[in-house]
Amino acid sequence: MVERWALAPTEDGGAELAPLGADGLPSAPPTTEPDLVAAVRSRPSATRWIWRSTAEVHPRLLAAGVHVPRAYDVEAAEALLLGHEGRLGEPRSAAAAWARLHDRPVPPDPPQRPAEPGAQAPLFEPGPVPMPLTALLEVYAEQQRRHDAGVHPDRLRLLTAAESAGTLVASEMNATGLPWRADVHREVLRELLGERYAGGEPRRLAELADEVSAAFGHRVRPDLPAEVVKAFARAGVKVGSTRRWELEGVDHPAVRPLIAYKKLYRIWVAHGWSWLADWVRDGRFRPEYLPGGTVTGRWVTHGGGALQIPKVIRRAVVADPGWRLVVADADQMEPRVLAAISRDPGLMEVAGRATDLYREVSERAFAGDREQAKLAVLGAVYGQTSGDGLKNLAALRRRFPRAVAYVDEAARAGEEGRLVRTWLGRTCPPAAGSGENGREEAGIPQQPDPRDAAPAGDTDAFVPGYASTDSRARGRFTRNFVVQGSAADWTLLLLAALRADLVDLKAELVFFQHDEVIVHCPADEVDRVTAAIRSAAATAARLTFGPTPVRFPFTTAAVECYADAK
Repeated sequence: MVERWALAPTEDGGAELAPLGADGLPSAPPTTEPDLVAAVRSRPSATRWIWRSTAEVHPRLLAAGVHVPRAYDVEAAEALLLGHEGRLGEPRSAAAAWARLHDRPVPPDPPQRPAEPGAQAPLFEPGPVPMPLTALLEVYAEQQRRHDAGVHPDRLRLLTAAESAGTLVASEMNATGLPWRADVHREVLRELLGERYAGGEPRRLAELADEVSAAFGHRVRPDLPAEVVKAFARAGVKVGSTRRWELEGVDHPAVRPLIAYKKLYRIWVAHGWSWLADWVRDGRFRPEYLPGGTVTGRWVTHGGGALQIPKVIRRAVVADPGWRLVVADADQMEPRVLAAISRDPGLMEVAGRATDLYREVSERAFAGDREQAKLAVLGAVYGQTSGDGLKNLAALRRRFPRAVAYVDEAARAGEEGRLVRTWLGRTCPPAAGSGENGREEAGIPQQPDPRDAAPAGDTDAFVPGYASTDSRARGRFTRNFVVQGSAADWTLLLLAALRADLVDLKAELVFFQHDEVIVHCPADEVDRVTAAIRSAAATAARLTFGPTPVRFPFTTAAVECYADAK
């Protein structure tokens, strides 16, 4: 039985509370208690807490050792609902939702606080004025009505539950932190960069800078791209940038030390001694994870660069003595998601039985050429539809017509400025200036009618263009959005299921990015954690996509050091 409670913190550290019935309305009069933590702790039978924001409440409960099985984050729900209604970008706070409900002036969202290196989110930092429970309940009730008005209400509710679960996971990972050996990190930096010089670059960078200058025959600062481009021009070599792929095609003695300099310079700036001093405390690296930080639902971090840790720096991520890091990577996630959302019979069959999906596709459509098959599948998802990409796409379309039609329709909807949705209903906003036409539904049957030959799709978290006025750029984005966004929805449910499965173990979720999860656990829990990851993947697939033969396998490795996992 689901026992729901609504909770609103008070300014003095207490809380207003009310039990909710199955209809989402209070089943008893609200009460006020002087201690928020004690109020939650004294209700162990509560299975879901409805509150304004997980970030506002959950850190206090974690610090006191109080576990929350499930939550409903009103502000996370508001962001999803605004997007679904074609209003992404409007203020998403609970106060803004209440103001819209009562035709009051809508307050802007508070500015995001600056990242605080190495620190957890403060437990009692200044924030929005607490919202009375009555106002919170009004917003919650209205959100339930808005869910009912969604294109697929059940899916949209599931997405909101998943996003709320993600806020709990993020809060717990923020508190736990990723195990980090500062001494190992310093040793890696010494090996790569040499001695530190006060007020200047480390020794190895200085040596490489001298080599670059010697190759050009005059002083050049390799950290200034414009200066490097001018130096090449002066030497009679035309380059448009200092990107590695462009430099590798240039025959000049400055290229080798310049590429080496750029690689080490990035490590020095992004993960050097200053980063280590700022972000690692008490043997843990604690970035601040922000669920749903991109249009597609992919997570970002607020400072610290946790999602861009170079492999060489991963040597510093070391499990505690007697513990292991279980590193799990989803195998070929995007094409498997495309199979599940497009309902293409052939691709579903491949994704249901093949360990190497690209190999199987190559046997069916590309005469056994795995690399060509991979380029074709990823080209369909990412919009590589010219040159060889067009030929590959044609071959893919002949063998897997529904899958290609799905992303083609997503691209077309994006080009026309229409709303485009993931399988669960996360929505890419209409193009800027698209007017009322931008609020039209994309017109894709998300449960394809067998009589229809074509369904439709969405885009990539890190591809710019969802708000572009260039229709082709937006079409490329929405083509990818349906796949990447649906994958992000699936991973949220994976995290929720995994969190529930780990609750009785000492194991702790410590890292997540897109298609990779790391669990830190005692060595004797490795087998159970590995089984839990596989079980969670299957549960997430069933919840997200319904009955489907598509499998979502993971490659897992139990290691003491993160760098040894791949």
